[in-house]
Amino acid sequence: MDLISCPRLPPKGPVDMDGPIAKYVKDTIAQDMVVIFSKTYCPYCKLAKEVFDGIKKTYTCVELDNRNDGDSIQNILGVITGARTVPRVFVNGVCIGGGSDVKELHEKGELQKLLAAK
Repeated sequence: MDLISCPRLPPKGPVDMDGPIAKYVKDTIAQDMVVIFSKTYCPYCKLAKEVFDGIKKTYTCVELDNRNDGDSIQNILGVITGARTVPRVFVNGVCIGGGSDVKELHEKGELQKLLAAK
């Protein structure tokens, strides 16, 4: 199974991958099977959350627009995943892409396989 690859976009400004914000991001990704970095007003973020809600799979959601360090988190996600866009969805610690990617993986039955892998 091929996972979606994200296009490379440069982060906005310097990124400290050893600092406390990067640690928070890495720890958050590691603590739950499904983690979504989102913004409350983003339709693609809503799409990703609706897929997981529809299959009754719980997830950790970090709403970047509700945090003072949201831009820094987005920069760190840009380094980790190659894209700063939201949502950034992780399953078992692996970025599977954004909202459209999650929907496509679900429609193909691949998302369920990823969720069953752990």
